[in-house]
Amino acid sequence: MKKLIIAALLVVGVSSFAQENNDRPQRANMERMTPEQRSEQRIARMTKELNLDAKQQEQLKQLYAEQAAQRANRQNNQGQGRENMEAQRKAMEDKMKAILTPEQLTKWKSSQDKMRERMQQRMGDRQGGGMGDDRPAGGNMEN
Repeated sequence: MKKLIIAALLVVGVSSFAQENNDRPQRANMERMTPEQRSEQRIARMTKELNLDAKQQEQLKQLYAEQAAQRANRQNNQGQGRENMEAQRKAMEDKMKAILTPEQLTKWKSSQDKMRERMQQRMGDRQGGGMGDDRPAGGNMEN
């Protein structure tokens, strides 16, 4: 009887562990990819979502290669600041305007906004998990 219970617990434990690891398989794969592989995956996804032609795919490949080089340089210099990041986001948007059609650009911007919202939500979850608006103003807990 004890062996049956232990076996059942083992199966439940292994299955729950497997489920936890499947929560973010894409992110784990992205971290193991080279910058070129990530670029190819992004272009493939964008081609599917935005119906890119061959010329647009090639232009995006060049753009992402430039970004990868800039990112490597930034890692050496570290600290970046919000203003610099905002300027880079604006520069990326300007470059995308030159590559995409107006309809594609609208879809791309929508996708970027959704991605930004998900990222902010994840960052909020990491920093305090739901403590946002429930706290009293000024942090004073006495009433």
